[in-house]
Amino acid sequence: MNTINVLKVISTTLISSVVLTEAIALFGAQPILAQTPMIQMSRNLSSDPLVVNGTSDKTVPSNCGNITATPNQVIRVTEALPYLRVTAKSPVGKTTLLIYGPGGRFCVMADSLSDSYPELSGYWIPGDYSVNVGNLSHKEYSYTIEISQQKKPKK
Repeated sequence: MNTINVLKVISTTLISSVVLTEAIALFGAQPILAQTPMIQMSRNLSSDPLVVNGTSDKTVPSNCGNITATPNQVIRVTEALPYLRVTAKSPVGKTTLLIYGPGGRFCVMADSLSDSYPELSGYWIPGDYSVNVGNLSHKEYSYTIEISQQKKPKK
């Protein structure tokens, strides 16, 4: 192998390593998706809303509350969805919702428009979305994730 080809291989390896390190730093648990429960979503939900219950494990501080080190759930969107709403609920403290997906990173805090529960809704493109339910308290908490393709009725 000549020197130019060796340099190409080394530079490609270094760039790949830097990109992977940056992805892990930016997205924390994103590479651990294989160990996380997954729901496949298409245009027709078998039940609406789809409800997933869980309990927080050891949490880590983030700029989106105290979240578990790995995602609570992965939502695999298999085809473009004109509307999808994900809501996180917890009876303890103030709930937060952190979603990483093909469109970016979204941190949602509870507000008065969503009945004090954080939710993310709108058009979802195909891909894997890691979902972390967080809380502003440092305690263990139970949570519910509701996934719906129905828009909320206006008040």
